[in-house]
Amino acid sequence: MTIKCSIVPVTAYQQNCSVMVCEQTGKAAVFDPGGDIENIEAAIAELGGSLEVIYLTHGHMDHCAAADVMRKKYGVKIIGPQKEDAFWIDKLPEWCKMTGFPHAEPFTPDQWLEDEDSVSFGAQTLAVKFCPGHTPGHVVFFHESARLAIVGDVLFQGSIGRTDFPKGDFDTLVNSIQSKLWPLGDDVTFIPGHGPTSTFGHERETNPFVADTRFG
Repeated sequence: MTIKCSIVPVTAYQQNCSVMVCEQTGKAAVFDPGGDIENIEAAIAELGGSLEVIYLTHGHMDHCAAADVMRKKYGVKIIGPQKEDAFWIDKLPEWCKMTGFPHAEPFTPDQWLEDEDSVSFGAQTLAVKFCPGHTPGHVVFFHESARLAIVGDVLFQGSIGRTDFPKGDFDTLVNSIQSKLWPLGDDVTFIPGHGPTSTFGHERETNPFVADTRFG
């Protein structure tokens, strides 16, 4: 294994913020810092890392509300999601107020991502898969040699992301899972935005929304 990884549940939504550290360089990447920065910092320290970059799968508040605070504190870049999620980030104050979530200011990522982009931290490279449906600009990050994917709210153990939010679409989400995630391999372990990890193979067999048997 060339990386160390920790999952840090953050916010009242228990969103899975992931911390990856490159074992060769000690550089760390944080995925979807929605809040509870001190807990994320503790995970980075426990893994012996130093923060290099922040990656976002999508623009929902529980995944990104602390990103700009961390960017300013550490002088690092925010990369992702795809630009169709800009409207979610722009409305962070409104959504936070509406749901009683801690206030967050809107921000602009340093880089928007597109399908088949690649990103890196330390000596590690991650492939980017554009997976709309839960949100229109959702992306997934895939570390090929570790056989590990950070999938945000696209796929969960036994379920899939909600599609009743603005610009969500059920058929688009199912297509994203089948066309972008399944080809990566049944052996891939994925970290979802909420709940326990699973593998793509297990979900293809058992997930009632996207199991192979559902589609004949």
